[in-house]
Amino acid sequence: MNTFLHFLPDLKSIPMITTWELATLAEMKGHQELYTRQSPQRLKKMLEFSMIESAVSSNRIEGVSIEAKRVGTVLFGNTNPRDRNEEEVRGYRNALELIHARANKLKLSIETICQLHALSRPGLWDSGKFKEKAGDIIETYPDGASRIRFKTVAPEKVTEYLNVAIEKYGEIIRDNRISPLIALAAFNLDFLCIHPFRDGNGRVSRLVLLLMLYQLGYEAGRYISIEKMIESTKERKRHIGGIC
Repeated sequence: MNTFLHFLPDLKSIPMITTWELATLAEMKGHQELYTRQSPQRLKKMLEFSMIESAVSSNRIEGVSIEAKRVGTVLFGNTNPRDRNEEEVRGYRNALELIHARANKLKLSIETICQLHALSRPGLWDSGKFKEKAGDIIETYPDGASRIRFKTVAPEKVTEYLNVAIEKYGEIIRDNRISPLIALAAFNLDFLCIHPFRDGNGRVSRLVLLLMLYQLGYEAGRYISIEKMIESTKERKRHIGGIC
């Protein structure tokens, strides 16, 4: 059984531009504490804004949206959601709050992944549960034609494949032979290809990405919406054949 993570140790070289970008990210990581000490009030506002953008963007990528005038009430109010879309946006916020508060205490595990799914997809019969039926990823073209983009892992193999990906990621991080950020990206791709849930895989992948970044010491996602950045590149990724 091979995942994208299995191929990383055999990489002979990394493109120079990628090396530069990784070095820049490492440098900025070292400045985080300084920024936190210097601008606490500004960061508080950025945290609230990032929470809004992340919850709205991550759901909008999946075709789930709510009225702009309802965003503040749904995310920060005490009233009950009006419909399913509002439930899912609030659920994503709850998952974000868990990561913000307990990132260093949450283990990258099947239990955590299922917990994030349950929070982001509240109230459904399969919230927090792996898929029971196989489902391939279908790509539909503007003219209405479609094709199978890729076959996902069979339901009975999901736990096995996820455990292998988690174990391999941990091994790469411990060996420290490859940039953790590259391993993180490979894990995220593995997760999307495994496609463990009936629905909500994209949202969970973004939550897990944020969690893993925090655990590597990169906390920019607390103040800048990574989900919004992903949404902004969605059309470009689709154009060049990426997985959105």
